[in-house]
Amino acid sequence: MDKQKKNKRNVIILLASLWLISTLPLPWLFTSPDITQDQIIGLMPIIGIISIPFIALGIAWTLKPELTT
Repeated sequence: MDKQKKNKRNVIILLASLWLISTLPLPWLFTSPDITQDQIIGLMPIIGIISIPFIALGIAWTLKPELTT
């Protein structure tokens, strides 16, 4: 694997992980006394599924930056 492909892969992994971390409302989920553990278990997959299109857009724009213009 050449260096450019490795750098692109690393950028894609970094962007995907940053997006997932930034979309999870972790402080709200874990500090609110009104939310039970069952609700947290139900909300986490929903948040993850909602994030998939945004991660795909980030990957597409990283691979083909001309799509943004």
